[in-house]
Amino acid sequence: MTKADNQAVFFTARHYLVLTMLLVLLVGLVGRAFYLQIVEKEFLTSQGVQRQIRTIETPAYRGAILDRFGAPLAISTPVDSVWVNPSEILENLSALKTVTAKLKLDYRSTVTTLKQKANKEFVYLKRQLKPEVAQAIANGVDGVYLQREYHRYYPAGEVVSHLVGFTDIDDRGQEGLELVYENWLKAQPGQRRVIRNRKGEVIEELAQVKRARSGNDVITSIDMRLQYIAYRSLAKAIQYHGAKSGSVVLLDVQNGEVLAMVNQPSYNPNQRRKMTASQQRNRALTDVFEPGSAIKPFTLAAAIDHGKYHRRSKIDTSPGWFMVKGHAVKDIRDYGKLDLAGILRKSSNVGASRIALSLKGEELWQSFVDYGFGGPTGVSFPAESSGYFRHHSQWQPLDHATMGFGYGLSVSITQLARAYGMLANQGRDLEVSLLKKQDDEIPENAIARHVMKSSTASLIVEMMEEVVGPRGTAAEAAVTGYRIAGKTGTAKKSIAGGYQEDDYLAVFAGIAPASDPRLVMAVMIDEPSQNGYYGGKVAAPVFREVMTNALRILDIAPDDPSTLQAHLAHKEQGA
Repeated sequence: MTKADNQAVFFTARHYLVLTMLLVLLVGLVGRAFYLQIVEKEFLTSQGVQRQIRTIETPAYRGAILDRFGAPLAISTPVDSVWVNPSEILENLSALKTVTAKLKLDYRSTVTTLKQKANKEFVYLKRQLKPEVAQAIANGVDGVYLQREYHRYYPAGEVVSHLVGFTDIDDRGQEGLELVYENWLKAQPGQRRVIRNRKGEVIEELAQVKRARSGNDVITSIDMRLQYIAYRSLAKAIQYHGAKSGSVVLLDVQNGEVLAMVNQPSYNPNQRRKMTASQQRNRALTDVFEPGSAIKPFTLAAAIDHGKYHRRSKIDTSPGWFMVKGHAVKDIRDYGKLDLAGILRKSSNVGASRIALSLKGEELWQSFVDYGFGGPTGVSFPAESSGYFRHHSQWQPLDHATMGFGYGLSVSITQLARAYGMLANQGRDLEVSLLKKQDDEIPENAIARHVMKSSTASLIVEMMEEVVGPRGTAAEAAVTGYRIAGKTGTAKKSIAGGYQEDDYLAVFAGIAPASDPRLVMAVMIDEPSQNGYYGGKVAAPVFREVMTNALRILDIAPDDPSTLQAHLAHKEQGA
């Protein structure tokens, strides 16, 4: 064979070899494709789907907190949180830089954080943004996703903040009713299994694993109309008198519901960055103080119930002071002989002390315990104080004497309001509630525990009307058209080893209308520093302003004009 023939054979053989190899490769590819598409189809499809299946949370909203008429005090509003898959977004740093700029986040620290969490698939960038803002940030950016959540909003702001409290960013109750009723209010998020594409978009719903359950609502006893009025009046008084703090509690005598409870200083639960611990306290329930003369009606009630005195009993308070184991108990002047109503009207410390000392320590102590002093009010509120009331076995003679005019024991303003509610309720115990009571919880034939005789309670209320009369210490608590009963208190603030000379607590507690009690209100203002400091000058006007509006709003009829006129004339003559 020639050289040319050899080359031709070589090229022909190489040609067939290449064709053979290509044919073998083609057969292999076809076989592999057949194997994958036919034999392993179900397995591979299953594996592919498994890699795109995700179990995602279905959000549910927290229950609302409402006033007695359904006005919202705390509600949940939809928001979106921005999150990323670190492994995805770190491959698109330019997009990450744009997103962090829009979210006002530090780009470098964000990158560092995402690298540290590169093994995770879910990392928040920023939570709880307005949905339209979040959509604008995440729209069209691979690796950046949104998750629907709910943000707690408080429409009434600082007016009701001490009662309602607030939640944290994960919607867990931290203070107030949000904390107390956490298990009742909290939502139960659901779970669903879905298929997502590479952009994180849900392309198919597979199954609902767990049904979402929204929280239950809490209906409070609060009447926001009265709450606003009480808050405004207290804030005005605090400012006018340059006071440190204050509280107001308004109760429905018929069922013990709290219609208003306000404190100063307050805070806005929607803006908590500069909130202090002092602002968070619901002082009406957590703070206690020596009530001073506001306790005198109960000293008299205990003595009357134990048969020591009656309506016309006289107490000689001359010469305006007396000594107890080397310590003087004083009045501001010599009132001479006073009947029981006169002791309240003149607010005589000497008279109240003599009455207290006429009782055995055990008798006075047990009566005060029955009136609710030294025990919780039953409202189930975080950090509620039971007050301070020592056992009678620990009393010294001076303690026994000063107990009669409100020194030596400490109460909260809610405890004081509750005790006055018992007087208004004909001596029956009053179960205080921050929740609206259902009709079936207030049976018509329910028998309430009497803590004092009904005749005693009625007599004390009658005598307290003189305190609000023109010659009593609380003339500024009078409400036009209504008979009002109440008692002032002006107490020096206690310090270690004694009492502050120039720091006072101004207190007033009252009942309206005295002829047919419906409402009880207690006011406490701490350390008034200007424009007076007596309870009758500082706390009583707050009572008058709030009670005037409350009686009108609740449509409680005024006393009959002719009867009222005759009654007022009789009071003035008696004074």
